[in-house]
Amino acid sequence: MDGVSGLSRHVAILRNSYRHWTGKRLMAGGLEGEAAVQWLDAAPFAVVSHDASSDPVFNYANRAALQLFGMSWKEFTALPSRLSAGPMEQDERARLLERVSRCGYIDDYAGVRISGSGKQFRINNATVWNLLDEDGRYCGQAAMIPEWKELT
Repeated sequence: MDGVSGLSRHVAILRNSYRHWTGKRLMAGGLEGEAAVQWLDAAPFAVVSHDASSDPVFNYANRAALQLFGMSWKEFTALPSRLSAGPMEQDERARLLERVSRCGYIDDYAGVRISGSGKQFRINNATVWNLLDEDGRYCGQAAMIPEWKELT
């Protein structure tokens, strides 16, 4: 994502797509541009997204997500999203993403993910949704993770 305007556009896509699929607000109403970027970055829940490539790569993470995954922005946005799940969880993750593609969103996802240091954590009650650009074209998927627990 290039600069503030690219990030503002992406946050708008996250917010608008979330509202489109769920009928709910991802963030307080009336926030636009840099104010929306700052609000979502400081949100008390984790938000991540990946692009629409054949092997999707993460293209966004707010502060909570970067802390959860134990990575910098540069590390996280170079990571193929499939690698956020261990080998045992990758089939489950693929089924989840296919279900989201078919239905538009789900709001009941739970699963185990791996941080940059190799620690596992369980996410619960996550909402995963398709991202649609300003022209209604599919451009990736995102997740809002309100709950997680580190595993031993």
